[in-house]
Amino acid sequence: MSPEIVIKVFQFFVLLFALSLKECAHGWVAWRLGDPTARMLGRVTLNPVPHIDPLGTIIMPLIQIIGPLLGFTLFGGSGFFLFGWGKPTPITTRNFRKPVRDDVLSTLAGPLSNVLFAVVSLIVLICLAKFAPLGAENVHMMAFGMISPDLIQRSSIVFPLVVIFYSAITINLFIAIFNLIPLPPLDGARILRHFLPYNALNTFDRLGMFSLLIIFLVGGPITSIALSPALAIFNGILRTI
Repeated sequence: MSPEIVIKVFQFFVLLFALSLKECAHGWVAWRLGDPTARMLGRVTLNPVPHIDPLGTIIMPLIQIIGPLLGFTLFGGSGFFLFGWGKPTPITTRNFRKPVRDDVLSTLAGPLSNVLFAVVSLIVLICLAKFAPLGAENVHMMAFGMISPDLIQRSSIVFPLVVIFYSAITINLFIAIFNLIPLPPLDGARILRHFLPYNALNTFDRLGMFSLLIIFLVGGPITSIALSPALAIFNGILRTI
């Protein structure tokens, strides 16, 4: 099995955890702020099963794994790592004590949990580079994007760990940034609609399928552009270890 396929398999499991973390964070913060809906439906958990969306969690990642073998990638060039989405976490805003504030906080909790996961993964990679045999070499390989089959063979234990936590950085940052795009049904739109005037809000809520089309066509490229400086900071740190 080629190193690229091995990396994609590891990325799939990282993606499952990242999506579960995001949806769990939405539900947990909503619960703490007074809305038990997600908790009652079993969504405040890191178990991926309740959060799985068949299209976004299973089919789309599989297409992204198979796609490069057939000569295409999805989401505007984000094919060097997997991307997907989970089942939306139900939130009942009338249960909140302060509906606007609490809805914004519970919505932001998802992307922020992904950013936190990326930062923790960075710290783990720094520790691996400092203390694990061939750790620095493997971290540099991923940060520079240069796959060395010989190095992979010589570091059978360290390599999977580096792949997992480096993938956690890229996938979680992408998910966080992508979901902050202010178009329905993404988190960014849920936040923005609280600050729109009534007439604009009506138009915004009627975007429907047009919004989904925009997201599918340009969401990936927009996110990749915003992701580049963030990923450059993380890679810059890892390349200097």
